[in-house]
Amino acid sequence: MAKGYWVSVYPAISDPERLTAYNQLAGPAVQARSGRILSRGGRVVAHEAGITQRVVLVEFDSFEQAVAAYESEAYQKALVALSDGVERDFRIIEGVD
Repeated sequence: MAKGYWVSVYPAISDPERLTAYNQLAGPAVQARSGRILSRGGRVVAHEAGITQRVVLVEFDSFEQAVAAYESEAYQKALVALSDGVERDFRIIEGVD
């Protein structure tokens, strides 16, 4: 079974306090669904477009688990805390089996 991944890129963070509140809720919500944070805001070497914004990568045992984690009540509460504190490009992708 192919793994599932959350990939988030943050072009702009307008309210760091909201991001902190989101992180405090999102981390436990991800872990409750067996998600593993592989990268969160670490170093980036950018090519082509040269965009070096914050990137977050989370791994789940399956694509279905990744979708269910996003749809969970706990994660939806994290999104409310984040609100409009950031500009974010978020995707759920299926890994190669």
